[in-house]
Amino acid sequence: MDAIKKRMEALRVEADDSAAKVEELQAKVKSLEQENLQKEQEITSLQHKQRVLEQEVEKVEGMHQKAKGEAEQSAQHGTQNESLQRKVQVLEEELEQNDKNLRETNEKLRQTDVKAGHFERKVQALENDRDQWEQKYEEMAKKYAATKKELDDFAAEIGNL
Repeated sequence: MDAIKKRMEALRVEADDSAAKVEELQAKVKSLEQENLQKEQEITSLQHKQRVLEQEVEKVEGMHQKAKGEAEQSAQHGTQNESLQRKVQVLEEELEQNDKNLRETNEKLRQTDVKAGHFERKVQALENDRDQWEQKYEEMAKKYAATKKELDDFAAEIGNL
């Protein structure tokens, strides 16, 4: 009888441990889903930033072309030509800076995509772990019910004696 009580207590402890593990895993899944949502929002933000930078690049390229055209038209005016040349140089530097920013943004976006894929795989693995724990929990519940029934039957037999 003590062995059955010990076995039932062990089953209860194991069931409690399994339930705690399931709760822990569910909390982890929720945390990872929240983190994934934040990464998706960051991706959206970076994509918007990329579009804005591309528009800026087009604008700067347009300004660059305009400045070059003005420089060609005013070739006979020395001082005006020098001023326009400086303006073109500044615009080219801005264009290079914007190109650099665009490359950095694209790299960040690529890294974010890689991280998002990684976290999606992590979430899938955690969901699989959770499913396995739930299955183990159900099996333990069945074993517990069967053991309880055996104990009740045994107690009934002893009571009939």
